Amino acid sequence: MLNRLFGWSKRGESGDRPSMLRGDRPGEPITLKVALITHDPPIPERGGLPLSRVMGWNDAETLAAQYIADLRACSGGIADYRIVMRRHYTDFPVKSDGFRYDSATYLAAWERRMPAHQPDEADYERLLDQIGLAAELERGELDELWLFAFPYAGYYESRMVGVDAFWCNAPPLRLPHARRRYIVMGFNVERDVGCMLENFGHRVESIMAHVYRNHPPDRNLWERFTRLDECGNVHFAPSSVRDYDWGNPRSVWARADAWYQFPDLSAPARVMRCAEWGGGDMRLHHLWWLDHLPRVAGETDGVANNWWRYVLQPWIVP
Repeated sequence: MLNRLFGWSKRGESGDRPSMLRGDRPGEPITLKVALITHDPPIPERGGLPLSRVMGWNDAETLAAQYIADLRACSGGIADYRIVMRRHYTDFPVKSDGFRYDSATYLAAWERRMPAHQPDEADYERLLDQIGLAAELERGELDELWLFAFPYAGYYESRMVGVDAFWCNAPPLRLPHARRRYIVMGFNVERDVGCMLENFGHRVESIMAHVYRNHPPDRNLWERFTRLDECGNVHFAPSSVRDYDWGNPRSVWARADAWYQFPDLSAPARVMRCAEWGGGDMRLHHLWWLDHLPRVAGETDGVANNWWRYVLQPWIVP
């Protein structure tokens, strides 16, 4: 129910607690320190204006503020992201094969709707070396990197880095010097905050699937959560019949309400319709879905009943 999303009480402050383990009390904010990294090259062919302004795309700072506010709301105040560092670059990121766009080749590709250069993936090791924040991430002075760029930049929606990193909607980047796992989020300024929440939702799916990877089917609560007769997943609402079908108007029986009483999942199913999750609006569906993630005290079958602890702190995931 969308009214739950924006009715949470004023959050507490977490102070300067150590970075490695947070959120061990129910409802306690988990403060996460972020470096916001933008790539927005000037375009000489358009008077030297930054690419985002030439194209009329979104402002990275505005998107980040909306994303922070939305995650704080749908987590009940637990997700407490704070941007503590900013770095701005005026070059085009290098691809994994060494290719780099310049203003002319990028404009030609975009304006002619040419396919992106293949391989499209950015050279993440080179990019992270350029950013140069490995020591801060290792010491817990930073928790995440948020990359903001343009279409064809080659960013994954999310990627986990670390010597023991695992799949997080992208292949893990297992760097031997990165003993503490962290996540690099990739955002496209052509898109809006609904797409950013989709990136985060797929991060949730990857991490929680990993958390429950050794549970038998009858005790795998993550698999149960994502069933269409429960809460569905990022691409499928309870009434969906295909990907992104969040606005399908058919009435269905679902047990999404039970997850508000977790770990008691005995509440009966009821008839649900797409108006409950925004009537087809991407952002509202994702807020609705994320709002149903358990966030209470205790543990069940060895897994914390506050799933946000894992989603926000990949370094604690077993």
